[in-house]
Amino acid sequence: MRTQVVIIGAGPAGLLLGQLLARAGIETVILERASSEYVLGRVRAGVLEQGAVRLLDEAGAASRLHREGLPHDGFSLAFDGRDHRIDLFGLTGSRVTVYGQTEVTRDLMEARDAIGAVSIYEAANVQPQDFDGENPFVTYEKDGVTHRIDCDFIAGCDGFHGVSRKSVPQDAIREFERVYPFGWLGLLAEVPPVSHELIYANHPRGFALCSMRSATRSRYYVQCTLEDRVEAWSDDRFWDELRRRLPVAHAEALVTGPSFEKSIAPLRSFVAEPMRFGRLFLAGDAAHIVPPTGAKGLNLAASDVHYLSDALREFYTEKSMAGIDAYSARALARVWKAVRFSWSMTTMLHRFPDGGAFGQRIQEAELDYLIHSRAAATALAENYVGLPY
Repeated sequence: MRTQVVIIGAGPAGLLLGQLLARAGIETVILERASSEYVLGRVRAGVLEQGAVRLLDEAGAASRLHREGLPHDGFSLAFDGRDHRIDLFGLTGSRVTVYGQTEVTRDLMEARDAIGAVSIYEAANVQPQDFDGENPFVTYEKDGVTHRIDCDFIAGCDGFHGVSRKSVPQDAIREFERVYPFGWLGLLAEVPPVSHELIYANHPRGFALCSMRSATRSRYYVQCTLEDRVEAWSDDRFWDELRRRLPVAHAEALVTGPSFEKSIAPLRSFVAEPMRFGRLFLAGDAAHIVPPTGAKGLNLAASDVHYLSDALREFYTEKSMAGIDAYSARALARVWKAVRFSWSMTTMLHRFPDGGAFGQRIQEAELDYLIHSRAAATALAENYVGLPY
C-alpha cells in the first residue's frame, strides 16, 4: 500500500489532522493500535479554545459541537470561602466552549467515515521506518499478517506512550519533565453541574475543580496523593471531600449521585524537542504533556495540527519545504507558553507537600493580586482562552 501521509494514532490529533488533509486533497491512512470502541471509551477533558473550534469547523466536524457545546464567558476562582469570577469575554473578547473530548473524537471519526478515508484499528506492532531519508514507510501487523505502507511523511499522533517518539534515536531528542507530587481523583456522574461555569478551588485541604460535560453530566476532581487508590474512595467519601473544599453556597447546592467513572490521574509537565525528525513529525501528547489545570492538552494538540497541516498543504501545493522546516519551532513556541501557563495555574491552586506556611501565603498573595488587578486578570484570561496560532 502507498499513501502520502501515514498518521499513527486515532485520537483527536490524528483524526483532526487526517480530516484537514483530506479536505486539502491529501491522502492519509490512520493506524491505531486499539479498537475504535476503546478509543471512544476514553474519558478526557472538554474545554476548547476558539482556535480549536475554528479548526473543527475547517475539518467539517463541528456541527454537533455548535448545537450541543456550552459556550463559557468566564470561570470562578474559589478561595478564602468565596467566589471570584474571571470574566474571560469581558477581558479578552473571547470565550471557551465546553464539549467533551470523547464527543470531538466521535465527530471526527464520523466525518472520516463519511469521506471513506482509511483508518485501520487494532494495528499491532506499528513501526515507523527510514524517516531520516526520502522514502519512509510504516509496518504493522493485522490478524497475524505483517503489512507495509510506503509514504511521503509520517505523523506521530500516538500519545505519550506511543511508538513514534520512542522510534527517534535518543541522541536526537531532548526531554524536559516536571512530575508533580500529587494527582487528581476524578468522578463522572449524571448530575447537573453545581455551577454554569467552571470553579477552580484553592483550599487548605487541597485543590478541587467543578466542571461539566453537559447540562446533565458533571465532572468533578479533588487533589489527592500519589499513594491514593480509587478503591479507597467511595462515592460518598468523594462527595463529602468535595463539599469541604467549596464555598458554602456551592457545597449546599451540590447535587450528588452514583458515579459511572472514577479514576486517578498523576500530573506532569513534559516537552520533547524537536518535534520533527526528517520526515517524522510529533504532534499532541506524543510531544508534550501538561497538567490539566489550564485545560491545554487537547488545545495544544489542535495547534500542533494547525501548524503541521499548513506545512503539508504548502509542500503538496507549492512544492515548498519552508513550512515543514519551520514546524517544530512554530509549534514549540506556543507549546512552551502553554506549559508555563499550566505550571502557573497548578502551582497557584494546589497544596504542595513541602510548601509550608510560606507557600500558602504566596498562593494567597497571588490570588489576591489576580482579583484586584485588571492587568493580572487579563493576562490569565488571555492564556486561558488561548494564545493566537
